[in-house]
Amino acid sequence: MILTEKQRMTALIITYNEEENIRDVLYNLAFADEIIIVDSFSVDKTYEIASSFPNVKVVQRAFDNFASQRNFALSLASNSWILFVDADERLTQELQKEISFVTSQKDCASAYFVRRNFMFKNKKLRFSGWQTDKIIRLFKKENAIYNDEKIVHEKLIVNGKIGQLKTKLIHYSYSNYENYKQKMVFYGKLKAQEELLKNTNPNFFHFYIRPAYQFLNQYLLRLGILDGKKGVIICYLNALSVAVRFQELKKIRCRN
Repeated sequence: MILTEKQRMTALIITYNEEENIRDVLYNLAFADEIIIVDSFSVDKTYEIASSFPNVKVVQRAFDNFASQRNFALSLASNSWILFVDADERLTQELQKEISFVTSQKDCASAYFVRRNFMFKNKKLRFSGWQTDKIIRLFKKENAIYNDEKIVHEKLIVNGKIGQLKTKLIHYSYSNYENYKQKMVFYGKLKAQEELLKNTNPNFFHFYIRPAYQFLNQYLLRLGILDGKKGVIICYLNALSVAVRFQELKKIRCRN
């Protein structure tokens, strides 16, 4: 592998009420040359905590959807290399070193997938559909943009080669039942907007079969059953998100 001079990198985060996470993730990102947070007017201490870091730029913008918020954050970045993480994600020292190494290669890809370990509270969830989880978190700004039609679980459109990092990202997504449930309900309501754009007309299949399939697929086919009680909870809440999606879609269509 041919190495070049160290390439400057911008770390980006979008936040809303992340006071429990923001300090730790900012400590993790200290190796970046620039750190920018786009906050959706948090009502907790996220803004105050983030602003106390002298190397962090915090911008507030009203939230419309995830893709739009991420693309706005991208527009603020000064550097070519982008490391886009969520506040509940953590980078080990090994991952930080790998990112620094990869971005200094002359023949590097335009973007990189990183695999994630899903943490249920403080323990790794081994199955339940998360065992193959990976997402693009490192990419070149000029070669990528978020698809504005995918307003939740947003997809990065990459022009060029996509590689994969060896070291995993730690994802502290599940802290407690109520928080994760609220997150799944919120995602479900946003997904309803996507279904509306597709002109989906919800019926019995969407209300009952789709949520049931989601649960059974993750619990049986994706081996959630091997995660014990944790697997039941995660698979149920993910199925709940699907149910909420089509219930919300029905409400929207009735209003229009």
